[in-house]
Amino acid sequence: MAFLTFEGIEGCGKTTQARRLAHAIGPSVVLTQEPGGTELGRAIRGLLLEVTRSAMSPQAEVLLFFADRAQHVAEVVRPGLAAGRTVISDRYVDSSLAYQGYGRGIDLELIRVVARAATGGLTPDLTVFIDVPVDVGLARVGKRGRQDRLESEVREFHERVREGYRALAAAEPARWLTVDGEADADEVGRRIADAVAERGILAAHGVR
Repeated sequence: MAFLTFEGIEGCGKTTQARRLAHAIGPSVVLTQEPGGTELGRAIRGLLLEVTRSAMSPQAEVLLFFADRAQHVAEVVRPGLAAGRTVISDRYVDSSLAYQGYGRGIDLELIRVVARAATGGLTPDLTVFIDVPVDVGLARVGKRGRQDRLESEVREFHERVREGYRALAAAEPARWLTVDGEADADEVGRRIADAVAERGILAAHGVR
């Protein structure tokens, strides 16, 4: 049993790698995402990511993300862990620290206080940060077609988010695994699987 999270800027490849790891671990794993990992969360996801003409304040944005997260932890993450299953989440609290903290300028300690209230202090056992230059990430996003509200932000915003992730990873090296997302997808997957194996998570699920 373990709680693993995947983080990174838009277009870094984290969703692909989270799915690959879940496949490697097998059917006992819980693969989920934020925002949108619950029925309530899917409604909130629409509010957060849909491009609209009305501006959303940074404060409203961060509170919506944590409303989604509180429901997600209560309905998906904690029950999965309580059942002895490994839970893999595509984004978690560190996304809010990077995007709304470093990206929007909201006080980091305030975000951490809200995080403790929303999650009960639940911290991942391992956070995988797939790091790519902003130009690379945005180029990948551009190939997808229509972009959501956060993907459409200006380059400077994404630069602040990336630097925020790098600062967070440097502050907690024991919890974070930083992987070069420009490498071949198979190589990225191998690096992640090796790091997870070192922590005994794969072996616990009968994977060698």
